[in-house]
Amino acid sequence: MPDTTSTPVALHPVVEAVTRRIVERSAATRSAYLAQVAHMADRKPGVDRMGCANVAHAFAAMPDADKTRVTGLDKFKIVEEKGANIGIVNAYNDLLSAHAPLQHYPDLVKAEARKHGATAQVAGGVPAMCDGVTQGTAGMELSLFSRDAIAMATAVSLSHDVFDAALMLGVCDKIVPGLLIGALHFGHLPTVFVPAGPMTSGLPNNEKAKVREKAAQGLVGRPELLAAESAAYHGEGTCTFYGTANSNQMLLEAMGLHVPGTAFINPGDGVRQELTREAVRTVLGITKAKRFAPIGEVVDERCIVNAMVALLATGGSTNHLIHWVAVARAAGIVIDWNDFSSLSDVVPLLTRVYPNGSADVNQFQAAGGPGYVIRELLDAGFMHADVLTVRSGGLREFTAIPSAKADGSLQWADAGASKDETVVRPASSPFSASGGLKLLKGNLGRSVIKVSAVPEDRHIIEAPCRVFDSQEALHQAFSADELNRDLICVVRWQGPQANGMPELHKLTPPLAVLQGKGYRVALVTDGRMSGASGKVPAAIHVSPEAAAGGPLAKVRDGDIIRLDAAAETLEVLVSAAEWDARPLATMPQELRVANGIGMGRELFANFRRNALAAEEGACTWF
Repeated sequence: MPDTTSTPVALHPVVEAVTRRIVERSAATRSAYLAQVAHMADRKPGVDRMGCANVAHAFAAMPDADKTRVTGLDKFKIVEEKGANIGIVNAYNDLLSAHAPLQHYPDLVKAEARKHGATAQVAGGVPAMCDGVTQGTAGMELSLFSRDAIAMATAVSLSHDVFDAALMLGVCDKIVPGLLIGALHFGHLPTVFVPAGPMTSGLPNNEKAKVREKAAQGLVGRPELLAAESAAYHGEGTCTFYGTANSNQMLLEAMGLHVPGTAFINPGDGVRQELTREAVRTVLGITKAKRFAPIGEVVDERCIVNAMVALLATGGSTNHLIHWVAVARAAGIVIDWNDFSSLSDVVPLLTRVYPNGSADVNQFQAAGGPGYVIRELLDAGFMHADVLTVRSGGLREFTAIPSAKADGSLQWADAGASKDETVVRPASSPFSASGGLKLLKGNLGRSVIKVSAVPEDRHIIEAPCRVFDSQEALHQAFSADELNRDLICVVRWQGPQANGMPELHKLTPPLAVLQGKGYRVALVTDGRMSGASGKVPAAIHVSPEAAAGGPLAKVRDGDIIRLDAAAETLEVLVSAAEWDARPLATMPQELRVANGIGMGRELFANFRRNALAAEEGACTWF
């Protein structure tokens, strides 16, 4: 590794103030969490603590040599000191392009563990769904809640309690937050996350978006659209745009939970397998030397703030304003959208990656990638340097780029200067002085808008509204040429309690077409849009949601709405007296019933009933 020592940099006062208020707000819950972590850590290893029958069951299927390593027994005689046992939690399936490479990771992990006198077992698998497949379908209504199902599956996997450390194998949207939430409930274990990397570049994202807009207008047919989509999504690895999946990887780098520089190495790259082996060596290093901390101590308030800063500095997915609130809660830390907003006011935007630019994540990596961004943020005082990570060199190790030596072993080098300043810029010369995320407040509730890709002349939209009870209704109105005017589209009944808060990406093409015709349009919804709203102004995650009695339930067709990202307001322009007197509409019963039937949605009824608001992480386990 390169030299990771440097002169301490003064922390930006706003970052310091936000961290301090999070620490104060979280004092009781964080203290209780750490007490539980300490209690779990202060036990004998599982092999020594558990009954003999329990131990025999746990290792019955292991090869004899591995049994000897983990139990210290050979033909019922003690022969050697016991080695560490790693629990692998794997999100593999071959439907998700990003997770298909994970099929062979467990064998590689086990082989590397044996080299170091340790063992590894696949503790369990977790479900992993693809939003790209389910987008616009009933299956998408399971998407957000799958995060908590993944967290529970992670807990089930680790509940055998015979592990000294854990590796989390997963990449995509809800999978990484779910794995992280589950891992934090086993906060006493040293834990390293292991991704698989992005697919190689295919059809550029801007060209794909143009074909989608043409299809929305009926200018191209299904064959042309399918050809474009297949050219964009063409092989193993994550999708190449900077959505939730790739934002996950950026945040894990900023939190120090990866092997440094692992995020955006392609699955077929020769360095990838060695990075996975290094993950085994890293987690065993924590376990054996006990020099570094388990995950529950690594993920502290400073670590969470570092993740928030990295998200804002890269124009990452707005889904993380929900997911990382839930992640923080799993570690006894309480954050809210005010914290994101305060940080966004001062954190510079350092990247332009689609949909906030034309580059894909492979070009981002080639220009300097996460290592460059983290270094710039550290050197400018926007990130906490004095944090624990899975590496002995701390967060400075995560400013380096990995490569292979002639013998195949790993080496790291400083990220150096930006290789392409149209993609990545230094903190001294950012694309924007702020992070491009705004918290909107007003009589329509609280919502967020990602303005990093929105043209500046569209940051303020004031227009009559049209209210829709579903995204399908908006598409029907668009197809019938009913939306050709300045318009704010309100799509309600899309929150966690209403239908699981699906992403509404399929609204982007028709709204982009309207904007392209010169109309001033915007979207207001209590649903999600991830980072894919792109150039269309979208006030999303409106909270409280309409189904919970939120103010979107009062809006009527023709109301004038003002979305003002500059003033950070979202208002319906009616008198306070009239607004207060208006009754709340109720969610149509046929819609509520339909949202709970089919595609397994019946099994998620308790999730919908118990879900907290989006700003509270849409958590279902409280």
